[in-house]
Amino acid sequence: MKEVPAFDPNQLLEVVRTPMPFGKYKDTLIYKLPVSYLEWFAQQGFPKGKLGQLLELMHLIKMNGLEHLLRPLINRY
Repeated sequence: MKEVPAFDPNQLLEVVRTPMPFGKYKDTLIYKLPVSYLEWFAQQGFPKGKLGQLLELMHLIKMNGLEHLLRPLINRY
């Protein structure tokens, strides 16, 4: 079983507010990225640093059907 990485709860807010800085989905908020794009990163390797952490967190959220947890943050911001 794969170990779930620890994350800062503030990262939930960051996936709602942070746009993708490059590539096909440049300027798309991370929470709006398609699963296929996140799966590609999961296979190829997430970028290093904060961006990679946010992408990996969003991948885990989407793969586990937990997008509803972001709704209050999306509605607020």
